[in-house]
Amino acid sequence: MNRMHPADAAWRKSSYSNGQGGCVEVDDSRPGTVRDSKDPHGPALVFSASAWEAFVAAVRKGDFPV
Repeated sequence: MNRMHPADAAWRKSSYSNGQGGCVEVDDSRPGTVRDSKDPHGPALVFSASAWEAFVAAVRKGDFPV
């Protein structure tokens, strides 16, 4: 398993986060790594590059209505 120290992450709030408590941060230094911005010391989810690309494509396409 490839572990990364949290201080090495380049977190930014996703442009898909909303102002109603849906706050997702992505790690630009490690694509496919996301966390809940309301819990920055909590766990992060790590997806394979292909799974992450498929998810982002589906979001952009509107497959997940709000």
